[in-house]
Amino acid sequence: MDGLMKFVILVPCSFFLVALIKFLYDYLWIPLRIQHILNSQGIKGPPYKFIYGNNDEATQMTKEALSKPMALTHDIFPRVQPHIYSCINRYGRNFLYWDGVRPELMISEPELIKEEAYIFINKLLGNGLVTVEGEKQRKLANNIFHGETLKEMRLAIIASVETMLKKWKGQVGKEIEVFHEFKLLTTEVISRTAFGSSYLEGEKIFEMLNKLSIVLSRNLSNTGIPLFVKLQKPSDMLEAEELAKGIQDSVSKIVKTREDKVVKGEADNFGIDFLGLLINAYHDTDENNKLSLEDLVDECKTFYFAGQDTVNSLLAWMVLLLASHGDWQEKARREVMEIFGNQYPNSEGLSKLKIMTMIINETLRLYGPSNGLPRTEAREVQLGKLVLPANIDILSLNIGLHRDPHLWGDDVHLFKPQRFAEGIAKATNYTAAAFFHFGLGPRSCVGMTLATIETKIALSMILQRYTITISPAYVHSPIPILTIRPRHGIQIILEPLHSC
Repeated sequence: MDGLMKFVILVPCSFFLVALIKFLYDYLWIPLRIQHILNSQGIKGPPYKFIYGNNDEATQMTKEALSKPMALTHDIFPRVQPHIYSCINRYGRNFLYWDGVRPELMISEPELIKEEAYIFINKLLGNGLVTVEGEKQRKLANNIFHGETLKEMRLAIIASVETMLKKWKGQVGKEIEVFHEFKLLTTEVISRTAFGSSYLEGEKIFEMLNKLSIVLSRNLSNTGIPLFVKLQKPSDMLEAEELAKGIQDSVSKIVKTREDKVVKGEADNFGIDFLGLLINAYHDTDENNKLSLEDLVDECKTFYFAGQDTVNSLLAWMVLLLASHGDWQEKARREVMEIFGNQYPNSEGLSKLKIMTMIINETLRLYGPSNGLPRTEAREVQLGKLVLPANIDILSLNIGLHRDPHLWGDDVHLFKPQRFAEGIAKATNYTAAAFFHFGLGPRSCVGMTLATIETKIALSMILQRYTITISPAYVHSPIPILTIRPRHGIQIILEPLHSC
């Protein structure tokens, strides 16, 4: 009996001891080991704190920064990522940061960034083009975003912009909040061009993706112990899972509608747009080209979110910058009128918009669509002279690069599109990784050309009709919600041109 009692006590104690050792190994030994490895190679950073890493400090610093009023300045780095800004000043352009127990090597040195590709944000974008390692999906995307197809997309973009401008006619002289307006525009454009569906069909997906991005943003610095999280999921995690399922169900419904039309003989194929190509790949009998349903849904999520959110932010910040720099607004308008007159933008003319391109690049430098592009290394890897241990995240900080006075000069925080007068290479002194607004090299965004065309068309059609000024109600407050967004929107006032 005594032996049985000892056994009953010993077994759970043994399990507890093994679990404790495993816990301490994962949450103490491995982080301290990684910290030592990188410190010995000259990579410093804020010290690892048990379980929570550096997240508590990051949350508090961000909360304090966003609580303070801000003048209309483009020096936004200390506001949107104060913890990163502080670390760069203290530890240098490359440093080790702790996202809970996860080590993150933050790099803003162009030479290291050139060796890196970018991936991640798995829950929001899944294994879409932003995160996937293979080339299967990229080939599909390249097939849809080529020259001839882009010409057809131009007509759909013009139609969407025209719809927006018709609504604006009744708002002349009144305040308009353009961040919201451009959200409606870009969601309709991406629906029409990539999915062949109306905005109403995609509205539910967009709304869920927007809610999911907000939930994920407010939890980027939260840390939880995996076992406890599994036993009792936080409300935000439950909401995120519900939204992710809702998105998958909605995309699957749109896919099934296409399939049913083919089955019933109402259509000869699944379509030649991006969604049609994905469905064709889903039904492909060749395993090398075949997509799973999960891959298909992830691709749709990627293009719905990235195709809408990045252009939405770019357009809004461009309008703010042009409204506050009337000289550049006039330069851009003169160029548009010289090339297009009062006609709709055409493909040949879009490629000639040199001043507009300069303004786009300078806007992306100051208010780029991404705060950073992370990648997880599953095994030991060499990056420059550094030997990095397995399971370390690498984050290329474009927000730091784009505001580095060593690369851009002492006027780095000023809006000066003339930096790009002779192209990106000359502006960066031929340092390729100094400006990677849409990614870099083979990992550059395949939708970059479409995003640029959409932006040029929308701005051209606005400048043909209106002058733009900032409303007195505008409050400058950029915030990081995956992209950099205006916290209170961007309020402007439109006045019609007499020659319109």
